Amino acid sequence: MDYEAEAQNGLKFRKLFGQLPDVVIPDMYLELSSRRVLIMEWVEGQKLSEVKDLHLVEVGLYCSLTQLLESGFYHADPHPGNLLRTYDGKLAYLDFGMMGEFKQDLRDGLIEACLHLVNREFDALAGDFVTLGLLPPTAQTSDVAQALTGVFQNAVTKGIRNISFGDLSGNLGRTMYKFKFQIPSYFSLVIRSLAVLEGVALSSDPNYKVLGSSYPWIARKVLTDSSPQLRSTLQALLYKDGTFRIDRLESLITESLRSTTNETLSGREEKADKQSRLAMKRILKFTLSEQGDFVRDILLEELAKGMDALNRATFEKAASGVISRLPITFSLPPRLVEDEDIKNLETLRRLMLVLSDGLTKEQNQGLMTWNDAVVVLQKLGSSKEFLPMLSVILELPASAQQQSFRLPVDLTGRLASRIIARTIRRLVL
Repeated sequence: MDYEAEAQNGLKFRKLFGQLPDVVIPDMYLELSSRRVLIMEWVEGQKLSEVKDLHLVEVGLYCSLTQLLESGFYHADPHPGNLLRTYDGKLAYLDFGMMGEFKQDLRDGLIEACLHLVNREFDALAGDFVTLGLLPPTAQTSDVAQALTGVFQNAVTKGIRNISFGDLSGNLGRTMYKFKFQIPSYFSLVIRSLAVLEGVALSSDPNYKVLGSSYPWIARKVLTDSSPQLRSTLQALLYKDGTFRIDRLESLITESLRSTTNETLSGREEKADKQSRLAMKRILKFTLSEQGDFVRDILLEELAKGMDALNRATFEKAASGVISRLPITFSLPPRLVEDEDIKNLETLRRLMLVLSDGLTKEQNQGLMTWNDAVVVLQKLGSSKEFLPMLSVILELPASAQQQSFRLPVDLTGRLASRIIARTIRRLVL
């Protein structure tokens, strides 16, 4: 035992995580400590496992995810005896003799694995297992992907909020043996850390799922992180063969709104009269922030595509109507609207639904029609629909407000670029 090393670990842990809301890390007294003696701040409380406090379980989960996936420096022995509920209702960490380091590529790999699992992309998940060191580089990932589909398909079908460790480990044993899975030491410590929290939570709530509570944090992380690897993963997740999969973006945003943050833990987040207003504020605050620049760029590009398609479709419909009323028969010009435009119109419809608080259930079925497009645009253009969003924007930080004022110019520029590029392409071809 080297208590000087443990004291250094405790000081580092306190520096990284001691400022998190409702987290207590005891101070270390280096001047009074030695290799054989450790003097630290006295902390009183009860074992977290002996009290029913789901809030502190959420605090512990947020702290654990921040350790594992944000800083990479984590408490590797978080058994119930090392987690206390202090008498003023905070979560205290003890015993810093066993700590772990989680490299950036492994942190990103674990996040990618969670995303691919939830979205049932088992081919990509097999590749993630190689990255994480669970499979050797020589493994036939196509065969592994087929096996993983059989193992995880039913569990994932329940929805991420209902998945437990038991659901995932069900038939994994035979697959691990067949493909020579190996469990790195870091991975077993990560699983143990999360399993301890789930075990403590189950004593208070038999339906608690630590994976379901973790995914909102992961969704928020992948939407906001500037890591090239995670941005590439997000791009691949949202696009398939050039087609924007807006349902996946909607899912990520919805889950990220459930995520625990410093503000929600400490109660500093402003109370809203309506939950929808709070959700709108969080979405706008994110998309107009520096962290949201990557997602904002994607949204603006898809809006430009949709508005371009809508302009072409509207012109074609108007031209057809005029020609049909003429006394002289004219041959109709070539169709302006292509298959890609139809897809872009559907994406525009879905984006408009998000921005305009939804259409009727009937309008939410199938591809966008001309009437749907007109209704959506009328709603967005009406003060009744626009004023709530404007009032929320006025409550945002000044930097976010300035960014919102630049959006129309940016969108117009993108739309003009598409029109010019298509015109040049047609002239050349």
